Order: sequence, then structure tokens, then C-alpha cells
Amino acid sequence: MKKPLWTPSEDRIKKANMTRFIEFVNRKHGKSFKGYEDLYRWSIDSIAEFWATLWEFLGIKASRRYDQVVDDVHKMPGTRWFSGARLNFAENLLRYRDDRIALVFKGEANPPVRKTYAQVYDEVARLAKSLRELGIKPGDRIAGFMPNMSETAIAMLAATSVGATWSSTSPDFGTKGVLDRFGQIGPKVLFTANGYSYGGKKFDSLARVSEIVKELPSVEKVVVVPYTEKRADIGRVPKCVHYDDFLAKGTGLEIQFEQLDGVGAADLDAISFADACRIEPLRC
Repeated sequence: MKKPLWTPSEDRIKKANMTRFIEFVNRKHGKSFKGYEDLYRWSIDSIAEFWATLWEFLGIKASRRYDQVVDDVHKMPGTRWFSGARLNFAENLLRYRDDRIALVFKGEANPPVRKTYAQVYDEVARLAKSLRELGIKPGDRIAGFMPNMSETAIAMLAATSVGATWSSTSPDFGTKGVLDRFGQIGPKVLFTANGYSYGGKKFDSLARVSEIVKELPSVEKVVVVPYTEKRADIGRVPKCVHYDDFLAKGTGLEIQFEQLDGVGAADLDAISFADACRIEPLRC
């Protein structure tokens, strides 16, 4: 076996979420697991018990607890997870509302933009209110033609909070690629940055957005987020509004989180065991 490039210190291991979860499992189930391999084997041999314990460890917020963790572990894909549960994904990620840093975005030519948990909650609340006023309801689709910036995560959280389905694609996709993806779901709202940067160059997104909207009759509103320009000319894009103008006014708004069915087969099949244990529980 090759020598690892890096090994965490004993102090770092002691403070790791993986270590905290192993200790939690040992206390709750009378186990004596020493490390990842022990936990990994148990997660395979005792699937329902493992996921029920992880649900408890993460402190999942739900308006209704699940009736059953899993219906048939041998039917994958197609297995149903946490049937009977009612919850909202965004509510779990937005449980913190303090001054710790939640999001950091660093564009190629821009200084870092940092937003606290309190700022993220406030912006999501304002955006969710705007979406509701537009008539967005559970089951509607919202799409993002966006780079990986703070507003992308905020738009996703706002869409999820009102029960809408979020889909996104990178702004370097061609028009046909975007239409192939978004044409299948018929989004009512399309979020886009005015452009993006790559390799030291700035690229315009609005020309393609104009073409995309013409081929997506389901789109009722296009929301343009500033990136390469503070306030771009959006006159060429139909049904368009600047992000700052679309955001509801005021502060201290509370989010009404739509409660939806629990985690489905596709969701949990996509969650790896390592990721579930590595992340700091429910902090975006």
C-alpha cells in the first residue's frame, strides 16, 4: 500500500463528524466500532438500523416522522425510504440563523462574497415570498442557468421551500443542451446570471437566454442575477426582471416551508455513505 499524502492529526480525528457519529452509534446500539470500516460494514449489514440512526444523529426536522425506514432493501432502484415522513429539505438546511459564514463565492475576477446564515435565511425568505406572489406552488418547476454562485444556492433553497422542483445547468451549456434538459420539465421561472467568467474572459449569457425562452413557453418569468455587470441591459430577454427588483422588500420575513413526502428512492440512492458522515450535519 502506498503512503498516504496526508494524514489528519489526532485532534482533528477526535473532532471529526465521523468520530462523533461512531461514538453515537456505539452508545445507542452497544457497539464497539473503532473506525470507518466497522461503521461501513454495519451500514451494509443493518441498512434500516443504520439510516434510522443517521436520521436521529442529524436531527432531521420533519412535521411527521416516518412510518418505515425502508420497504425492500433488495429492490434498488425502486426502494422507498422513510415512507410516511413529511418534511422540507430547505427547512433543514436553513435551521441556523446566526452570524457564522454560510456561503462563500469567489469568481475569477471578483473579490470573495461571504454571506452569513442569517443573511442567507433573509434572502431566501424574500425570494420565496416573491415566488409565492408569482403563483408558484408545490409541484411547479424552477430552473437555473447559473454559475456556482451564492444566488444559485439561494434560488434553489427558495424554490425548495415553497415545494417546487429545482433543476439547473451550467451557463456554458449550448442552447440545445439547455433545451434538452429544461424542455422535459417545463419550468415556470428561469434564473440566470447575466454572464460568467472563464479563463480570464467574460461571456454573455443573455443572448442564449433569449433564444432559450423563445423555445420554452412554460417560462413565465426570467430573473437575471448580476455577475459580470451590476445591472445589465435585459431589454432583449422577454418576461425579464432584475434579481434585486424581483426580491420582496422588507426584513424579518418568516419562511413557510411546504411539507412534502419524505426521501424517495432516487434521493437516497444518490447519497453516499461517506458523504453522509463527512459533512457537518445540515449546514449548507
